[in-house]
Formats: sequence, structure tokens, C-alpha cells
Amino acid sequence: VVIAYLLTLATLTLGVGRLGDMLGKKPIYTTGFAVFTTGSVLCGLSPDITALIGARVIQAIGAAMIFALGMAIITQAFPPSERGRALGISGALVSIGIVIGPSLGGFIVDQWSWRWIFMVNLPIGIFGTAAARRYVPDVPPPGGQTFDFKGAGVFFVSLFSFMLGLSLAQSRGFSSGVVRGLLIAGIAALIVFIAVERRVEQPMLDLKLFGNRLLTINLLTGWMTFFAISGLFILVPFYLENVLGASPREVGLLIAPAPLLLGLSAPVSGAISDRIGPRRVLVVGLAVLVGAYLTMQLLRPDSPPWLIIAVMAPAGLGMGIFQSPNNSAVMGSASTERLGVTSAMLTTTRNTGQLTGIAVLGAFWALRVAAHSGTTIDAQIAPAVHQAAALRDVGIVNTILVAVALALSLWGLAEERRSGTGQSRARRSVSNS
Repeated sequence: VVIAYLLTLATLTLGVGRLGDMLGKKPIYTTGFAVFTTGSVLCGLSPDITALIGARVIQAIGAAMIFALGMAIITQAFPPSERGRALGISGALVSIGIVIGPSLGGFIVDQWSWRWIFMVNLPIGIFGTAAARRYVPDVPPPGGQTFDFKGAGVFFVSLFSFMLGLSLAQSRGFSSGVVRGLLIAGIAALIVFIAVERRVEQPMLDLKLFGNRLLTINLLTGWMTFFAISGLFILVPFYLENVLGASPREVGLLIAPAPLLLGLSAPVSGAISDRIGPRRVLVVGLAVLVGAYLTMQLLRPDSPPWLIIAVMAPAGLGMGIFQSPNNSAVMGSASTERLGVTSAMLTTTRNTGQLTGIAVLGAFWALRVAAHSGTTIDAQIAPAVHQAAALRDVGIVNTILVAVALALSLWGLAEERRSGTGQSRARRSVSNS
């Protein structure tokens, strides 16, 4: 039920972004709300598991049409002097959803049934569809464009194989022949995709975009941060429940400061980046993230609740400071006719980073638990001291990974200052405002 949704969403996002550039973003975005709402209702009415999985696929198709084009629509609707703040507000609303969603879902299941988790989307979807029809600007696309069906097909095979392999790895492990075969197939298809895109006159993904080294750094560091924080949000709840004995409600309260601070800081950092340029702001965010992951070395089997908050809060703060200017930098580098596919590329980066982080860091944590305990028992029932030690090892990996992202961004900042693009962008933003 979960994998059907995630795979559909991830594999269709880039193609939907390209269609938005060709056919117009508003029609696809608005239709996405209607499709998502229809899929949600079908999920709630599903008579069996097969029907539920099929309805989840329909729901994910609508979600892909929404998520792929959201940032592109914001970029078109706001001038460059307000782009960072607008993207930051969008990120803040996503964070509010992250905070409210699980708690509301748990309440609904407790009071009624799982079907109402999906049915509650009906009024939201109706409102979203009506609001999109009325308020989203309808910018006509340039004509004469064609869709790269061959590239889209190969990319679908690549991402489907890779993400299915990562999903199965969470239960079967990376030693599974099926998992390895899927990952190899995903990499092979990616190589074919690159070869196809180099020969097509109008490729789905213009590889020339990656000739911009600063843009490539933004995409890579964004992937790294989502990789790291996804593992944190998966493993810290395990630690709280298995090691500290916290209840699900207490777990929710202890990790809530992270998305809350992300939501509060994202609009502020976006507004600041509009004034001084995004790269200096996102460097600060990465530095805060490095500090957050370093504090994981303080976690012990008897850590007090305030220490958990001291780990999670700066992680959310750092992501909020980093994410808005980073998204603004990527979207600001895209040409008007490529806004949709660039927005979709950011979404794909987030999705693949999160799933890869969950699979890889989860497997690494289990291996480190086994190494510390000297046994091959289930990591979740291993002694608390060994689970805590393994979580500190994950903190080391995250610290190194984000430190590399910080080093790349510092190099990008130096390059930007050398060329003078950061100062000129900031001056244009101030003069425009």
C-alpha cells in the first residue's frame, strides 16, 4: 500500500514537470487536485487490499501532478525579489502538515477507522481544486515542443528499479539477490537514459543544466540533507521507544520541535536570501545541521528528554535555513521554458534522498547494532546500550555527509564571489523590492 504510492509518485514526477512546460502548469496542477481527491475517496471505499493498492496509484498520480509543479508555479507568480520568501512560506506549510498529519491520522484511526484517513481528503481536495482554478496564474507555454517518450520510459524504468530495490532492502537487506538485481538494473537504465538524452533534440531532462556547477552543487547538497534527515526521523523514534521507553504520544512531542522550527525558519531564511543572495544563507543552514548531527554523540540509554529536543530542534532549524534559499537558487537558475522540469527535479531529489537515507542509514544502524552486541539478533530487541551506540555511529555518518555538503557550498560561495553573481543578484533584488 505504501510502496505503490511512493513508486508512482517518484517515477512520474519528472515527466509531469516536462508536460507542465509543454502544456501549461495550471491545467495539470488543477487536474492533479481532482485526481488526488478521487483517488483518496476510492481508497476510503476500497473493498479489499487489491482495490486499495490500485486507488493508491491513482492518488499518487494526482500527487505527482501537484508536487511536480508547485515550485514552478510559485517561481512564475512572484518576482525574483520575493521568490525565496514565497518558497519559504510553501516549505513552512509543508512542515505544518508534517506536524499535524501523523497526530490527526492517529486520532482518526483511534476514533473511527482507517478509511477516514482517506475520506478526510475530500473537503481538502475540493477546496484545493477550486482555489487552484481561481488563483493559480495561467501562463501559456511556448509552442513547438515535443515530449521525449523514449527518455521518459527509460527514466521510469531506472527510478522504479532503484526505488523498489531500496524499499525491499528495508525488509530483505542489501544482500538479497532481488535487491541487488533491482539496484543494478536501476543504475544500468540511468546510464541508458543519459545516452538517450544526449541524442534527443528536445530531451525530457536537458543535461546541459548540469553544466552549471553551482546548480549541480545545490541539487547535490539538497539530496545529501534529505538523505541525512530522513534517517534521523526514522531512527530517533526507534531510539525513543526501544531505548528510553517513550510512548507514541511522547515520541511525537519530542520530535515535533524539528518540523516546527523548520516551518518557522523557512520563510525568514527565504526572505533574507532575497536580500543578500541564497548561498550565504544556505551555508549557515548547513553549518547548523553539522552541529545538530554532532550532538547525537551525546545520546545515551538514559538521556533526558531535553537532550532529544536539543538534537531534533537544531536539525529542523538547519533544514529550514538551508532549504528555502537552496530551492530559490535552483529555481532562479532555470529558464522560463524549463521551470516545470526543474521544479520536478527538486522534488525527485527530495524523494530519492529520503528513501535512500531511510534504507541505507537503517541498514547501517542495524549492522552497527550487530557489531556492538556481537550477535545477529534483531536490532530492535538488542540491548539499549548497543542501540544507542549504533545511533551515535549514524550521527557520525550524517555529520561527515553534511560537512561535505558544507564544504561544497563554501566552494560554491567562493566561486560566486569570484564571478560577482551573488552581489549582482542581491543588488537586483533590493532594487526590485
